[in-house]
Amino acid sequence: MSNAISDEDIVTISKALADRTRLGILRTIATRGCVCCGDVARAFDVTQATVSHHLKVLSNAGLVETRRDGQFIRVCAVRRTLDDFRLALGHGFDKVP
Repeated sequence: MSNAISDEDIVTISKALADRTRLGILRTIATRGCVCCGDVARAFDVTQATVSHHLKVLSNAGLVETRRDGQFIRVCAVRRTLDDFRLALGHGFDKVP
């Protein structure tokens, strides 16, 4: 059975999640569903520019996507990527003694 994501994707995602703030942001987004960027900035007490940077890294890793909701931009977790990453890690380490 082949993984739905490549080893390169796993490395990219792992690097994106290696930052404690980004990991927290992704957890918040995944838990709440879609959130506004401003809500993320307030939740983590960081500037909008810092949030934008973190969201760009998460987006480039395929972990989040943005959606326009009227005048707001909402950020949502990409469930398929999260599920594929979890599955790939499980399969990648199933045979470790």
